[in-house]
Amino acid sequence: MTINKYKAKLTQGVVSLVAGLACNAVFAQQQPTQPIEKSQPNIVIIFADDMGYGDIQAYNPESKIATPNLNEMAANGVSFTDAHTSSAVCTPSRYSLLTGRYAWRTHLKRGVLRGHSPALIEPNQTTMASMLKSQGYNTIAVGKWHIGIGYPETEYWSRLTRGPNSVGFDYFYGIPASLDMEPYVFIENETLSTPLTGKIVEGSQHRRGGGEGFWRKGLIGDGFEHQDVLPTLTKKAIEKIQLASQSDDNKPFFLYFALPAPHTPWLPSKASQGKSGAGYYGDSVIDVDNVVGQVNAELKQLGIADNTIVIYSSDNGAHWTEDDKKKYGHYANGKLRGQKADIHEGGHRVPLIISWPKKFVEGKVSSSLVVLNDLLVTLASITGANVKQLDSLDSVDFSSELVAKQNIDYDRGAIIHHSHRGMFAIRRGDWKLVEGQGSGGFTRVKPDGQKMQLYNLKDDPAETTNLFVKRPKIAKQLLIELQQIRNKK
Repeated sequence: MTINKYKAKLTQGVVSLVAGLACNAVFAQQQPTQPIEKSQPNIVIIFADDMGYGDIQAYNPESKIATPNLNEMAANGVSFTDAHTSSAVCTPSRYSLLTGRYAWRTHLKRGVLRGHSPALIEPNQTTMASMLKSQGYNTIAVGKWHIGIGYPETEYWSRLTRGPNSVGFDYFYGIPASLDMEPYVFIENETLSTPLTGKIVEGSQHRRGGGEGFWRKGLIGDGFEHQDVLPTLTKKAIEKIQLASQSDDNKPFFLYFALPAPHTPWLPSKASQGKSGAGYYGDSVIDVDNVVGQVNAELKQLGIADNTIVIYSSDNGAHWTEDDKKKYGHYANGKLRGQKADIHEGGHRVPLIISWPKKFVEGKVSSSLVVLNDLLVTLASITGANVKQLDSLDSVDFSSELVAKQNIDYDRGAIIHHSHRGMFAIRRGDWKLVEGQGSGGFTRVKPDGQKMQLYNLKDDPAETTNLFVKRPKIAKQLLIELQQIRNKK
C-alpha cells in the first residue's frame, strides 16, 4: 500500500472521528454489542513507551518518521482514533492495561514508580495474564515492567518476589522500570541475569542538551549495556514466540511485549540513525516500527499469523515539547494539545491498532471512544472467559467494534483521565471536563481564571476554548459522574 493510500485512510479516520463524536449523545446509554465467536487465538500485545498519536504515518500523513510496518498493520486491522490510556504517564497506564482498573484506586495517586519501588498490583488481583492463564494460555512477559517488584521493598540481592510471575505470567524477561531509571539490570523470572556487583554508572545527559542519551546515575548489572536493551528484548520475544508455537502441549500463548522505546535515553540503532526527520526520538520510533515488523514477520514465518491477535499501542503520549515541534516540524502527538504527563489529549490519546487476519475487519478506522483498561474484558469475551466475574473492573467489552464492518453506535460510557500530578478529567461523548486549571503535567499553562476546564472535542479537538463558565449544567453533570466513578468500590 502506498503512502498516498495511507493518507486517504487517515482522512477517512479524521472524518470518522468527528462523525463518531457527533452521534454520541452527552449521556447516551451503552448500546448492546454484537456477539463475537469465542475462540482461543494467540495474543501478542506490543506496548511502546512514550510514543505519540502523530508518529505513525497511518494516523498522521505529515509525520516526519517512516513507519511502514505500523502502516501495514493499520491497513490490515482496526485502527482506533479515539483510544486513551488511563493515565498520561507510565506506571498507572501499565497497571490499568494489565488489571482493567484505574491505578488511582490504589495508593498511587500521582507520579510513577521507580526501579526500587515495591509491587503495585495487589495480591489476588485479576490480571490479563491470570485471566488468560485460567483459560489455558501460556503467558509470557518480555520488556519493561515498571509496576513494582517485591514487597515492602525490592531486594535485588535475593529472590525477586511479587513481580510478573506472581500476577499470572509463566515467564518474564526484562527490565524493572524505564531505561533511564536505575538499577540497570535484566531480570529473568525472579532472579537477575545481569548480577549486581556494586558497580555504579554515571548519569548521562539528555539529547536535547547535546548529551549521549539521558539516564540517571545508579547501580548497573554486570554486562548490561543500554544500547543493547531493545535488540536483546526483541530477540528474547521472538525466541519465546518460537518456543510457544512449537510446544507439545498445543496451548495458545499470550505475549506482553513492553518496549523500552522510544522513551529516553533515545538510543536508536546505527541502522536507524539519521533516517527520520525528528532527530534521535524519530530515529528511535523507526526502531520501534522495525520491531513490529520483525514480530509480525516471525508470526507469518511460523504459520501462526492467522491465529494470532496482534495489538499495538503506547503507554501515554510522546514527551515532545513546543521547542521540539519548532525545531523539527514534527508533531509527535498530532495537533492535539499537550504531551506526556498532561491532562490534555496529547498526554493520553494514543494509537491503538488491533489485527486478527480473517476474523477482524481489515482497514477499518474506528472513532469509538475506548480506554486501554477495556482490553482485559474484551480479550476475556473473545476467549470465552466468564466476563460477569469481571464486572467490578473499570473495563468494558468493545469486541463488537472489531468485527462490525461499519462504525456502530457504540458507547462505552464515561472514561476517566489522570495526569502526572494527579489531576482528574472525565470524558463522555463530545464533552471533557478537567477538574482544575493548567495541564497537571509537564506543560506550563497560564491560568485563564476559570475554576475548571470544559471542552467540546467535536467542535474543538485541540482544546482551545474553555466552556466551563458558558455551559455550567454540563459541567455540573460531568462533575457528579466523576465523583460517582471515583467513589465506586
